[in-house]
Amino acid sequence: MRLDTLLKRAAGRLEQAGSPSPRLDAEVLLCHVLGVERSWLYTWGDRHAESFSWARFEALVAARAEGQPVAYLVGEREFWGLRLATTPATLIPRPDTETLVAAALEKATSGSGRLLDLGTGTGAIALAFAIERPGWEVLGVDREPAAVALATDNAARHGIANARFRVGDWFNELVEERFDLIVSNPPYIADDDPHLGQGDVRFEPRSALVAGEAGLADLHALVRKAASYLAPSGWLLLEHGLTQGEDVRRALHGRGYREVATLEDLGGRERVSLGHAPLR
Repeated sequence: MRLDTLLKRAAGRLEQAGSPSPRLDAEVLLCHVLGVERSWLYTWGDRHAESFSWARFEALVAARAEGQPVAYLVGEREFWGLRLATTPATLIPRPDTETLVAAALEKATSGSGRLLDLGTGTGAIALAFAIERPGWEVLGVDREPAAVALATDNAARHGIANARFRVGDWFNELVEERFDLIVSNPPYIADDDPHLGQGDVRFEPRSALVAGEAGLADLHALVRKAASYLAPSGWLLLEHGLTQGEDVRRALHGRGYREVATLEDLGGRERVSLGHAPLR
């Protein structure tokens, strides 16, 4: 069967299964099987698929039709131009989180400094920042050893030497350390949110998604504790849900943070709130 015919059939199956991006999903899965870039398909789509490749592709399409995330099926996801290995042990990096990276880079005005990424997962935020600011020391912390191992592997994969990763539960392993920037994409979904039963999040680790207090517990804890670990001129930057900006701003003001603001993602939704370290 020709590759373009195979793709058309797979995209139709995924559309019927409810995929929000059936053609893209089919292309990414086929490229994974063939070991080629997507641009290759546009040039050589009239070629015929070998039976082995066809069988592997059909198995992946079937798994995707059942709802399994493409990033887990192919074992990677692109973020900030970096191809990062992904596993079911961590959240899948998403484009919305690039808003947090861009905001951190804007605050990193000096040639050197220290950034802390809490709940680092794949290391996406830490590595995107580190590759843009090679003079900075970047530390990613996650309570899951599997996540720390994955982030470490991703750093090695891209030869990023100024980022390292450590197992820890938020600030517990960071006694008397200070950072110029503290960033986090913490769990912020309420445990009764209907979106937990939809799309890719059904397969992602619940512990990295759900927080108490209607999704605000970890955000509040980070606001409360971060000031003790910030340098006097440091900044705290937090990703949150699209309806949580007002609450996070209120929490930041309540703890004495200055220049509090909320930034929108590319979809125009409130995504990242930040504040300058409180005066001591």
